[in-house]
Amino acid sequence: MEPNDCQNTTQMDTKVVHGCKGYDSHTGAISFPIYQSATFRHPGLSQTTGYDYSRLQNPTREELENTMAILENGKYGFAFSSGMAAISSVLKMFSPGQHIIVSDDLYGGTYRIFEEVYKNYGLEFSYVDTSGIEAIEKEYKANTAAVFIETPTNPIMKVADIGLIAQLAKSRNSLFIVDNTFLTPYCQRPLELGADIVIHSGTKYLGGHNDTLAGFVILEDDVLAEKLKLIQKSEGAVLAPFDSWLLLRGIKTLGIRLDRQQQNAMELAKWLKENKNVKRVYYVGLPEHEGYEISLRQASGFGAMISFEVASAELVEKVLGRIKVIMFAESLGGVESLITYPMLQTHAAVPEEIRNRLGVNDRLLRLSVGIENVKDLIADLEQALE
Repeated sequence: MEPNDCQNTTQMDTKVVHGCKGYDSHTGAISFPIYQSATFRHPGLSQTTGYDYSRLQNPTREELENTMAILENGKYGFAFSSGMAAISSVLKMFSPGQHIIVSDDLYGGTYRIFEEVYKNYGLEFSYVDTSGIEAIEKEYKANTAAVFIETPTNPIMKVADIGLIAQLAKSRNSLFIVDNTFLTPYCQRPLELGADIVIHSGTKYLGGHNDTLAGFVILEDDVLAEKLKLIQKSEGAVLAPFDSWLLLRGIKTLGIRLDRQQQNAMELAKWLKENKNVKRVYYVGLPEHEGYEISLRQASGFGAMISFEVASAELVEKVLGRIKVIMFAESLGGVESLITYPMLQTHAAVPEEIRNRLGVNDRLLRLSVGIENVKDLIADLEQALE
């Protein structure tokens, strides 16, 4: 494998607009073409154009993968058919009997694939509060092969110190994997802080329009890249050309979308704090958040995800039934504001005992803040919380 050969731009808000090559060098097309072909003609025996079969590589997907690599400041990017396909492919890099330390507060689908799928193949998982380095260190065993974290976590918004965990993982000869979905490379780049592997659900902020599924893995190590390439082309859970184009188009506006979403989220978080029917607000951008100072050091933004606990379970049903501008729907990161009920939706696979310990209770709502006028969002929540 050869690393990407991309434009030499330095500023993130330029990188997201121009991507890797930025245009099609064959035709000059500014919108990178959709190479909607499953296979490619060979010039002759033992000759290739560089593309043979789209499960192995496709020009549209390649441009997207290289774009993600430069955004995360990595060498290699891999695009998959969903975020869960990306996580599954990373797990295939481990062997039966190996142990992985995981954030105890994380997306329920990730918990489900760990517990209900990969445990059956001999992998072991331990769940700890990864916002504290001591808890991670205590969980290390002789067979620990990796640490897997979300930061901020989903949905309680805990923040982990990426640099500290990277140092610990390196000292123990284990890999360090970071799910960077909530902040994206626009705000946080874990590889720069010492992580080995970065994962994204591209469905969320990177696509940005709630219209396609995608997943990404970005890394720097040549050996790991060869392993993951073998898994990707052998299993075939690759991102299709049209979906790759949708992601390329979505990434172009990532910066301006996130700037607006974060601005809206800060105003909403402050407003929610003052509402009499809201008992607790989880937003990393609030100075009282225990991960606030770490976030200032390792990220350039706080993201646009808010979780908040209302006064009663009865109020949850009223809010979800009354909202008009904000939509009651799963997923996050799109231009539309979405609200979910983690206990019964995104985290239904997590055992009740664990949910209650974390605070994912029957009063918790999770809000993905969009780009609408914040006055309309506040007015909508105000009438819904009455």
